[in-house]
Amino acid sequence: MDLLKAVVLGTIQGLTEFLPISSSAHLRIFPELFGWGDPGAAFTAVIQIGTELAVLIYFRHDIWRIGKAWLLSLAKPEWRGHVDARMGWFIIIGSLPIVVLGILLKDVIEKDFRNLWIIGSTLIVMGIVLGIADRFSRDNKTIKQIGLRDAVLMGLAQAMALVPGVSRSGATISMGRALGYEREAATRYAFLLAIPAVVGAGLFELKEIPGGDNSYGWGPTLVATVVSFVVGYAAIAWLLRYVSTKSYTPFVLYRVALGTATLILVSAGVLTA
Repeated sequence: MDLLKAVVLGTIQGLTEFLPISSSAHLRIFPELFGWGDPGAAFTAVIQIGTELAVLIYFRHDIWRIGKAWLLSLAKPEWRGHVDARMGWFIIIGSLPIVVLGILLKDVIEKDFRNLWIIGSTLIVMGIVLGIADRFSRDNKTIKQIGLRDAVLMGLAQAMALVPGVSRSGATISMGRALGYEREAATRYAFLLAIPAVVGAGLFELKEIPGGDNSYGWGPTLVATVVSFVVGYAAIAWLLRYVSTKSYTPFVLYRVALGTATLILVSAGVLTA
């Protein structure tokens, strides 16, 4: 039965990690709705490694180009102004807020922040924020125009995703759209920015799998991670095609509907906060 749960949860993770609808919220809400209980922050963090592996493979050419330019810039001054070398620094700098806060707030994140009252509320609020940012964006900046200020602001936005329901991609995309970036640029940068934080969080939580707050153990956790990789890879390809021509409105409506339903079900005692 745990393997079946792992397949379902891995599918949910793969579908929701890259869409701006919060994978951590879904991994908290749906297991509770199915009567499976909270799978725990450690399980959630580790299976995210599967979806980040999908990012690493999908964006392998971008990552190689950025990594190569960044390394060359450390030794050769003429490379320091190169757009890819600067992007490497921006990803590092933008990752610092979520790494620092994730370590400092670890206990709060794994306990208090997983309350369904909080998750339902953040789904609604951040969904509205995404809708407003997308609707009123200047929509005239490409990913090559990212500077230090924008990298810091999008990094701070990503750090808000330590609260389940915010959505790492959703918060970063919202900030990117508010700063005037095109949908495809904001989405692509959100994927790249997430790599250090998510992989780091997953590796940090590996020690919790045999015990801690994870009730599934290594076998089901690995199955969920593999499933999340396969589904996540397909989700990346689909989302980048989608945002090139369409708005985030369906995701906004879904977030508000899911958040509202969650709060109603908690109020009615169907779900345990």
